[in-house]
Amino acid sequence: MNEIGIKADGASVAQLGLSNVEMAFWNLHPSELVEETILRGEGVLTDVGALAIDTGEFTGRSPKDKFVVVDENTKDSVWWGDVNNRFDADKFDVLHNRLLAYLAGKEVWIRDSYACADPKYRINIRIVNEFPAHNLFANNLFLRPTNEEIKTFKHDWLIINAPGFKADPKIDGTRQHNFAILNFTKKIILIGGTGYTGEIKKGIFAVLNYILPHEKGVLPMHCSANIGKNGDTAIFFGLSGTGKTTLSADPNRKLIGDDEHGWSDTGVFNFEGGCYAKCVDLTAEKEPQIFNAIKFGSLLENIDFYPGTTTVDYANISKTENTRVSYPSNYIDNAVTPAVGDVPKNIFFLTCDAFGVLPPISKLTPAQAMYHFISGYTAKVAGTEMGITEPTLTFSACFGKVFLPLHPTKYAELLGEKLKKNNVNVWLLNTGWVGGKYGVGSRIKLSYTRSLITAALTGELDKVEYGTTPYFKLNFPKTCPNVPSEILEPKNAWKDKEAFNQTAQNLAASFVKNFEQYAAAANAEILAASPKVEVTV
Repeated sequence: MNEIGIKADGASVAQLGLSNVEMAFWNLHPSELVEETILRGEGVLTDVGALAIDTGEFTGRSPKDKFVVVDENTKDSVWWGDVNNRFDADKFDVLHNRLLAYLAGKEVWIRDSYACADPKYRINIRIVNEFPAHNLFANNLFLRPTNEEIKTFKHDWLIINAPGFKADPKIDGTRQHNFAILNFTKKIILIGGTGYTGEIKKGIFAVLNYILPHEKGVLPMHCSANIGKNGDTAIFFGLSGTGKTTLSADPNRKLIGDDEHGWSDTGVFNFEGGCYAKCVDLTAEKEPQIFNAIKFGSLLENIDFYPGTTTVDYANISKTENTRVSYPSNYIDNAVTPAVGDVPKNIFFLTCDAFGVLPPISKLTPAQAMYHFISGYTAKVAGTEMGITEPTLTFSACFGKVFLPLHPTKYAELLGEKLKKNNVNVWLLNTGWVGGKYGVGSRIKLSYTRSLITAALTGELDKVEYGTTPYFKLNFPKTCPNVPSEILEPKNAWKDKEAFNQTAQNLAASFVKNFEQYAAAANAEILAASPKVEVTV
């Protein structure tokens, strides 16, 4: 057995329980990983030099197969339930050993990386991958130590990623053959049975969602962030389809990161060293920064080509709607290095309200901010998924429920403390429908949304008169530069006022019902910000 590459003095696969592997490749250059992937027949190069792979059976995360080991350290702190499934500590040890045995006689790719751009909160990560393409993903998404740093590297967390290993639920205690299991005591993540690379990065995100608020007083956030020319930081929360990546990618502002950040007493910092962007319908015109970042060293997943070419057809979603690309942050021209910023001055909660009830923009009180943060609302519309014929409500606590090891109110209360301490503006931004629900009204123009964001960032919205909506009691500006005033007040934009009342009341009732699951742990301030279900004439 040989070990090749740059590694810390004294580090070896034997220390990781992998003494029987055929070959261990440590910290290979991306070009070597690309070459190995192609030679092994596991990927191809596109016409722009990016590596393209298929992830097999799984083209997205499998939340029902994410587990957390329950032990003395976690039994009373983790938010157990449908998000955090319990896994027995003894079963974890058995599965760990079976996974190591599976890798015996195989080649493995090992990478030393870290998370958190703020050195004060840095955690070192060692990743063992069955396939070189997944090691390239780890290189792209995590922060990259220098060769000198690697020589003295000691890992805090270990990830073992073996897509080819299929668990036996009867033996291993899993739900099915794929799994992602976090052990907070041993600081190990096991991932098997799935080739979806996103499980690797989201495993560490879940770790940080536990460690940072629980031990460090830092708020972990599923959000994008950027910095203006005057050094002002802005944060964008939002679920899929609300515009989080699009709206934070602003040529007039520098990008801190597109997905995962922490908010400490001194500022905002990116957890990652790269981006993991959706590719569906990607064009140079719509998303120039992402489009231009797809080049040698980038990793495309589950895309397809125009017939007879190696040119990617981004409109082709025959394999999945969740086509993806990963690349290092420095592939974005205006990315900030190091990826840190000051305490935010403005926060945007993005929602695609397909019911046309919420204002295009409204300014939230701290209590409303905590309430809407816990709610994490957006809506799917007809035609986006099989079987959806009417707008469908989606609530995801803290805009990332599936990544939360702690109860959502823990994060919301920490957010509220930071909002009050720093006097931060919080805006609820509706990137969905105005003048009626989906099928009646129209989706707000992207140019109007950008103008609303610009007005909020420049302080223009501090100078205008505000009104208040019924039901949700949201304060909205009555005027905004470059935005028609008639769309700013939701009810006035509807022709059928009675239809608005009924739709708004129904949506408010849905918010109230959804929040019932969190109400017992929420404080009085948060509960008082709930929408009011009432009849307005």
